[in-house]
Amino acid sequence: MDFDLNEDQREIKSVARELLGDRSTWARVREAAIAGEYDDQLWREIVDLGWPGIAVSEENGGQGLGIVELAVLLEELGYACAAVPFLSTAVAAAVIDRYGDGDLMEHLPGLLSGHTRVGLGPSGLILDGADGPAALLLDRGRVVQVDSPRDRLVTIDPTRRFGRMPEGQSFAAGWNSYTGEAAAALVTTAIAAELVGVCQRSLEMTLDYVKERKQFGVPVGSFQAVSHRCAEMLLHTESVRSAAYYAAWAADDDPDRLTEAAALAGAAAATGGREVAASAIQAHGGIGFTWEADVHWLYKRAEVDRALLGGSSVHHATLARAAAARLAAIST
Repeated sequence: MDFDLNEDQREIKSVARELLGDRSTWARVREAAIAGEYDDQLWREIVDLGWPGIAVSEENGGQGLGIVELAVLLEELGYACAAVPFLSTAVAAAVIDRYGDGDLMEHLPGLLSGHTRVGLGPSGLILDGADGPAALLLDRGRVVQVDSPRDRLVTIDPTRRFGRMPEGQSFAAGWNSYTGEAAAALVTTAIAAELVGVCQRSLEMTLDYVKERKQFGVPVGSFQAVSHRCAEMLLHTESVRSAAYYAAWAADDDPDRLTEAAALAGAAAATGGREVAASAIQAHGGIGFTWEADVHWLYKRAEVDRALLGGSSVHHATLARAAAARLAAIST
């Protein structure tokens, strides 16, 4: 069985890597972060390419592809640390396309055109909901109608906008437990996919640095402690990658496995994202802790994504419940 990306998916990845490598340079990321604004020029290009609707059915105005293709784009956007509201927009569109009712379907055109802002996050932490005409909040699979202004929330990641959900907001969708669980699993899968890119870029930047940086006349990468740390970074990166893409595959081809697969991805990503990004800063030495070092953008993205995932314990608990249910079924 072939577990690699197919030819079309590799082409999507290649196009995204080339575009973002040219448009989302570290200089552009830094500029957007300092200004406290999204990179609107890049966002318009992404919308024009139809990326927000990549996992939305053609009959609803999307490209008719799947969650695996969405994961490919999210990985590349995480790799570039792009300052755009793609994560919440694309996953909201995919969730509404799959599980939304008639009222929610009315938001799809705005999401696909990039005009409707949507929040994403647990416990009132809203991504992309602090300004603009935000209409929806996805919170662990629930959809909440947001009508009043959001309070701006400052986090350590200035490449994206955040806010807090107002009190007393009503649900825009009262899904049953199955669809609500599946919607939450899609959100988890999407965040994990972005963290694949964050981990991969952190690893590559670290390897490049330890090969060039010398102490006592030899590259620091030749020191056992440094090489072991890099090996652990690779282990975490590949763990997050395989778990995230397994969950994306399950969303498309085996929905009954999605909840458990997404929990596995969430647990791996919440732990791996932090470990890899923190190790990258450590391996860069003193310069890794400075504002001038670009590696800190990846660490900040990883930390806030970890908060959006709710930490690893939430997903470990889901896995434990799934294992207990399986054992109970066998015993009966």
